Amino acid sequence: MSKTIEITENGLHLLFEITDERDVRLLHFGALPFEASSIPENKKPFYRLMELQLTGEDRAEYHGRTHRATYPGLRMRYETHRDTRTAFGRKLEVELRDPATGLKAVQHFQFYDGVQAMRCWVTLKNEGTCEAGVEYVSSFALTGLDKEGTQDRDDKMRLTLAHNGWQSELQLRSYKLPELGMSHLVDRTSKRVSCSNTGSWSAAEFLPMAVLENEEAGTSLFWQIEHNGSWHWEIVDQADRLTLLLSGPTEHDNHWRVRLRPGQEFVSVPVAVGSVAGGFERAIGELTAYRRSIRRPNADNRELPIIFNDYMNCLWGDPTTAKLLPLIDAAAEAGCEYFCIDAGWYASGEWWDGVGEWLPSAERFPEGIKYVLDCIRSKGMVPGLWLELEVMGVNSPKLAEADESWFFKRHGKLVKDRSRYQLDFRNPKVIAHANEVIRRLVEDYGVGYIKMDYNINAGIGTETDADSFGDGLLQHNRAYLRWLDSVFERYPDLVIENCSSGGMRMDYAMLSRHSIQSTSDQENYVRYAAIAASSPVGLTPEQAAVWSYPLREGDDEEVVFNMVNALLLRVHQSGHLAELSPRRRELVKEALDYYKSIRKDIPEALPFWPLGLPTPQADWISLGLRKGDRAYVAVWRVRGGSPSAELPLPFAGRDLDVRIAYPSAHDSSLAWDAAGGKLTVVLPKAQTARLIEIRAK
Repeated sequence: MSKTIEITENGLHLLFEITDERDVRLLHFGALPFEASSIPENKKPFYRLMELQLTGEDRAEYHGRTHRATYPGLRMRYETHRDTRTAFGRKLEVELRDPATGLKAVQHFQFYDGVQAMRCWVTLKNEGTCEAGVEYVSSFALTGLDKEGTQDRDDKMRLTLAHNGWQSELQLRSYKLPELGMSHLVDRTSKRVSCSNTGSWSAAEFLPMAVLENEEAGTSLFWQIEHNGSWHWEIVDQADRLTLLLSGPTEHDNHWRVRLRPGQEFVSVPVAVGSVAGGFERAIGELTAYRRSIRRPNADNRELPIIFNDYMNCLWGDPTTAKLLPLIDAAAEAGCEYFCIDAGWYASGEWWDGVGEWLPSAERFPEGIKYVLDCIRSKGMVPGLWLELEVMGVNSPKLAEADESWFFKRHGKLVKDRSRYQLDFRNPKVIAHANEVIRRLVEDYGVGYIKMDYNINAGIGTETDADSFGDGLLQHNRAYLRWLDSVFERYPDLVIENCSSGGMRMDYAMLSRHSIQSTSDQENYVRYAAIAASSPVGLTPEQAAVWSYPLREGDDEEVVFNMVNALLLRVHQSGHLAELSPRRRELVKEALDYYKSIRKDIPEALPFWPLGLPTPQADWISLGLRKGDRAYVAVWRVRGGSPSAELPLPFAGRDLDVRIAYPSAHDSSLAWDAAGGKLTVVLPKAQTARLIEIRAK
C-alpha cells in the first residue's frame, strides 16, 4: 500500500504520496486543500518531487529543451523523511536515492512561522563509486498548477512577469499563456514558458520572480529564485497539466555543469514559493512578509534614515571639496541623515578604466577627504562613499600588485567588460584586498554608508578551478555572499547599498543581506514614477531606494513630483539643493519632514495598486501602502487626458478621513465615495503628483 505525507502549515497545504515502488510524488501544494478528484490515478506518476539530469543518462518523452522526464530523476526512490522545527519554523526533508548511481538527494522545505511561503533547495551527495556529472537539478518542482477549477488553462491562468532593464526596471506585464505561445492543444508539447538569467547581473532582463494566478479558483502561486548570478525557471506541460520547475543555473541554459566525485556534495540554489487565496496583490503582500522574515535584522530597515547622494542630476561623478560643501549644508538643512559622496572621489580626472585602488584624490580634496567627511559629521549626518569593489579597471594602478589568479578567465584570457576586469572572490588575495578597502573606509575615514555599485556583467563565468564556466560563476557568487556576510559581522551598523547600474542585481540573495537597494538610474523624474510605483513588487518598500532630484530649471510641481516618487519607499535625495529657490527648497524640506512622520509605518505596511499594475505608458499611476486602518497613496498624473481619476481603495463601505498630505498648498481635490469604495482625485495639470493620507474613522 502506498502512504502519504500530509502537511498543513501557515495556510499552505502539501500532499506527498510514496508508492509501493518508493516513487515520491508531490501531488499538491497550494492555499486550498487537496481535492482527490483533481488528479486521475494514471496521471500521478508525472507529479515527480524533483528533476535531476546527469551526464550520459537518458531522457524520456518528448521534451525539447524542457527539463522534464530526466534521468536519474525518474529513478529516484524514497529513503526516509524528517519533520522537524528550526528557529524559523517547521522543516520537512525528503531523502531519495538513485539505486543505479548511489546518488543521494535531500529535498528541503523550510517554512516560516506566520508566512504563507517556504524556501526550498536540494542537497546532492555522491555516495556511489563513480563520478557523477550534474547538468540540471530542480530546487522545486510542482505539477498540476492548473488542476483546480473546470475551465481550460488557456482561459483561467495568468502569469505576471517583472521585465527589467537599465533605466527601465520593473516593467510589470501580465499574460494569458497563449499570449506567450503556449496554447493548450495536446497533453504535452516541447514548448516552455521560461525565464533565465546568465551572468553576474541577476536581473539583467527579468527579476528572478513571477506570479501565476488561477483566476477561476481565485488562487495565486508565486516564486522567487534567491541567487546573485545565473538562474532558470520554466513552466512546461505534461500529463495534460502544467508543471513549474525552479532552479539555479543549468547546462543548456546557463553553461553550468558540476562534477560530483564520490563523497562530494552540491547544494542547489535556494528558491521561495508560496500560494494564497487571492490575486496578484495578495501574492505580493505575502511575498513581502516572507522577504521581511528572511532579511538580516538591521536598524536601517526599521528607522529608514534619509540619504543624500551627490550623483544623480547633480555632480555626476565629479565631486570636489568646493562643490560638496554647499551641498552638505543644503542637505542638512533639508533634513537628510546620510550624505554619500558618489563616484569620482578616488581619481583626479577620467576614472572609469582606472578604478581599483580606492584611495582619495588629492586634487579633488586638497585638504584630504577626511576634511569633507568631518564636515558631513559636523552637520549631524553620517558620511558615505561610493565603491565598485568587485572590479578593477584595465588601467588601474592596483594591477601592479595583482596577478591573473585575481580575475575571471575564459579560454585562457582575462575576461573584460566595459574596460574592467572581474575580481574572483574565491581568491584569498582578492578577499584580503576587499577587506582592507572596507577597513580603511570604515575605521580610518569613519564612513557609515557605502554605495556598492557594480557596472559590468561578467558573462557566463570563469574556467579557473571550475568544472564549467557556470560552475566558476556559481562558486564566485557564493564566495561573494560569504564575504558580504563577514563584512556585516565585523561592522553590524554599516549600511551597504546594493546597486548594479541601478536595479540590475535585484535579488534576494543580495537583499537578504543588504538593507537598501537602488531601484534605478533613471534620469527623467517623470519616467521614474512607474518604476517607483512598481518597486514593492521586486522588494520590500523599506529597501527600495528611489532618487528624488529637483532640477535647477524646474518649477514647484516638478519638485513635488520628484518628492512623491520617493515618499512611500526609501528617499535617495539628490539635485542641486543649494541652487534651488527658497520656495522650492522649502518644498523639499516639507516632503522630508512629512516622510519622517510616516516612515515608522512603512516597514510593516503592505503595498496595493489602486489603478492596477503601473506601466510607463499609463496616463495615471498610483501606489498605496496600507497598515491596518491607515493608508498612504501616491498618485501621479503623468500625461494629459482626463484631469480626474477614480481610485478603488480597500476601504469600501467605511467612513474615511482623506487628505492631501503633500504638498500642503495645492490646486487639487479629493472626493470619497464610501458606497462605491472609490476615491476621486482631481489634478488639473499633467506631470503633477500628490501624496494622500487615509485614516478610517
